[in-house]
Amino acid sequence: MAEFMKGLRRSNYCGDLRIEDVGKEITVCGWVQRCRDLGQLVFIDLRDRTGIVQLAFNDNTDREIFDKAASCRAEFVLAAKGMVCERSAKNPEIPTGDVEVIVSDLRVLSRAQTPPFEIVDDSQTNEELRLKYRYLDLRRRPLLNNIMLRSKIAKVTRDYFAQNGFVEIETPMMIKSTPEGARDYLVPSRIHNGKFYALPQSPQIYKQLLMVSGFDRYIQLARCFRDEDLRADRQPEFTQIDMELSFVDVEDILEINEGYFKYMFREALGKELETPFERMTYKDAMENYGSDKPDIRFDMKIQDISDLVKDCGFSVFTGAIENGGSVRAIVAKNAAGVYTRKEIDKLTEYAKGIGAKGLAYVRWVDEPNASFKKFMTEDELAAIYERLGAEKGDVILIVADKNSVVLPTLGALRLTVAKRLGIIPDEFKFLWIVDFPFFEKDEETGEWVAMHHPFTMPKEECLQYLDTDKSKVVAKAFDLTLNGVELSSGSMRITDPELQQKMFRALKLTDEEIEAKFGFLVEAYKYGAPPHGGMGIGLDRVVMLLCGAESLRDVTAFPKVQNASELMSACPAAVDQESLDVLGIQLKPEE
Repeated sequence: MAEFMKGLRRSNYCGDLRIEDVGKEITVCGWVQRCRDLGQLVFIDLRDRTGIVQLAFNDNTDREIFDKAASCRAEFVLAAKGMVCERSAKNPEIPTGDVEVIVSDLRVLSRAQTPPFEIVDDSQTNEELRLKYRYLDLRRRPLLNNIMLRSKIAKVTRDYFAQNGFVEIETPMMIKSTPEGARDYLVPSRIHNGKFYALPQSPQIYKQLLMVSGFDRYIQLARCFRDEDLRADRQPEFTQIDMELSFVDVEDILEINEGYFKYMFREALGKELETPFERMTYKDAMENYGSDKPDIRFDMKIQDISDLVKDCGFSVFTGAIENGGSVRAIVAKNAAGVYTRKEIDKLTEYAKGIGAKGLAYVRWVDEPNASFKKFMTEDELAAIYERLGAEKGDVILIVADKNSVVLPTLGALRLTVAKRLGIIPDEFKFLWIVDFPFFEKDEETGEWVAMHHPFTMPKEECLQYLDTDKSKVVAKAFDLTLNGVELSSGSMRITDPELQQKMFRALKLTDEEIEAKFGFLVEAYKYGAPPHGGMGIGLDRVVMLLCGAESLRDVTAFPKVQNASELMSACPAAVDQESLDVLGIQLKPEE
């Protein structure tokens, strides 16, 4: 390559050339996007990560160079030296459309086979093939721009936190397995046969120990790992903007993070963001939106009509209330034209698929047509319409069941309907969710477990309920959401050893379990721990939302697919028996 490039040193990027560069002799390098041979003229669109510029070869071009240009094909790698000139036929579609480079020297640095798919911005090639050849797919402008924005956001992030007194510290990638809500990825130890490291689900314990160590403001762009089922906004490995602060309370953490997003939007996107962000309690979020990460860009709140139907003749409604549940509804304004009976049947199947027994509805075209009309009086129906503010043209969707089914079902229907109606504004709406319950009941075992993690500080006024009514214990915990996506989760931490032991006992952890899982942290607290708290922001999710991407795969250079495999390198893969023997591992035969 050094010999190929001899006498040519890149002076400019393709996408940076403008009309003011006319008259300059420059050298550009990149890939052939397109080659057009017009007989006496040859044009090559040369592409690098900044954009495309047109190379021109004409009668005045050296014949050897002209023939070389004519032989070029898509994805050849070139270096071209020449004079920047104003184009006679300008192209307003690209930033460099006013100029072209009249080439005086051309080197073919690498020839390319015909790629398995055309590398164009609006590729219609199926994603599986593009992921197999990810290094080619990343040449496409949409993906390339996403990765470039991600890099810019990471740089701006470090700048902001450095300016605000944070110290960037790396924590270990191989740690002790501790419960954090998902399965760990385990790493076998060769030296300590039969024992395993875990890859961190987050640097939680280490960052708390850094507070004990006296680093009062810690930051890290931390790689985290969770062995869980994937979806559009989840990958098995992800990056977290992880932070911890000492001598603070909740307000300080929220303020520093609102400042971060304001700074990041201005520096990375050139947009001004309004602060402070709106806040909502966990209870209000669930009651009004059926989700702890509600999209508040549109209305359509959940409304409780249990008191109106508790004595009606419809057993589906009355039975749900008698069993301790409720009857709730959402109103889709002006939706009757879109949601025909057939479309509502599809919604019903969707609701059943996520746990509901069924879906009652009212479709109001000329007059209200309720699916449960024969079971209720006209007065009862009128009271429902008045309570809900329903009118001609609207569709009412109603779910009756226990609240743990009703609220999330209506929350999911709310989003589905809003997307179908196209009523979600294209804007950014941040929202803090505060006052989370400390405990949640495990549906399978009936046991109370920590909603966040066992180091979360409960509100002082709730401590009296630890032994009497765990449902009343509220945590000093908070989440940040954006457009219905959870970006981060955080809390103040328990630093009082006695209180920490009390919380462990409330979670029914034995002394042996406490010592095995958290012994070193509990021990550290005995030597003077400052009050501290923190949070972690999902960098991947932030970039996904800011890019308008539909999946984390669109903002991750080399992503995994739904079964946690990487199609390009075909991992995970089997290893040889010798490697297993060294680690003392014997594979269980497949059944």
